[in-house]
Amino acid sequence: MPLHVERRDAVAVLTLDDPERRNALGNDMVDQIIGTMGELRDDESVGAVVVTGAGSAFCSGADVGNLVKLTDAEGGDAREVRSIYDGFLVFRDSPLPTIAAVNGAAVGAGFNLALACDVRIVTPDARFDTRFATIGLHPGGGHVWMLERLGGPQTAAAMVAFGERVSGERAVELGLAWQCVEPETLIDTAVEMAARAATVPRALMAKVKATLQEAPWQPDFDAAITVELDRQAWSFAQGYLNARVKKP
Repeated sequence: MPLHVERRDAVAVLTLDDPERRNALGNDMVDQIIGTMGELRDDESVGAVVVTGAGSAFCSGADVGNLVKLTDAEGGDAREVRSIYDGFLVFRDSPLPTIAAVNGAAVGAGFNLALACDVRIVTPDARFDTRFATIGLHPGGGHVWMLERLGGPQTAAAMVAFGERVSGERAVELGLAWQCVEPETLIDTAVEMAARAATVPRALMAKVKATLQEAPWQPDFDAAITVELDRQAWSFAQGYLNARVKKP
């Protein structure tokens, strides 16, 4: 099985476990990721997700054999290309908060997998490498959009156009990752952070995550205030506050 799931209380730890292929996103891996994330979404006992890689790599990107077949198909079948995207966009689209625990190389679509998570925690061994243009492909899957949002236009240009690779420590400096920790503490650190998010009621967290994604695209500050007011009023009505805060 190329994907393992471990439960740590309300946190699900997903491990891409195909180290011989550096945890590439082949068809089986993508199918299992999508199926597992759907199961976790429907499991009310799960409050957050951590994803990491087995061995020395986080994820080496899309399966090379699949890429070659798409090249042979005169520009590729858009449906097949999109199916690769689904293997990482499922983390961005999930209502559950997600953390990428990046233990090694995150390349191409594997970099996208890390970018699609809400937070990235890395080790000094982590390496972010877009590699798309280097191997003769245009970036895909929202790569430039996600990268530019996090690191800014110069970081995106340096990595995408000029092939710059970024270490775990440098990723923190550039805003691509939240924290750099030693390899032996990576999963525990990610789980500890995820566990705090997992204490938030799931319905509330889903709305919080939606607001985080939508906020930059509100037309103005008044529109942002309106969205937050509506959702905050909804949260008052759920009684979460009264259940968690002692009355004076």
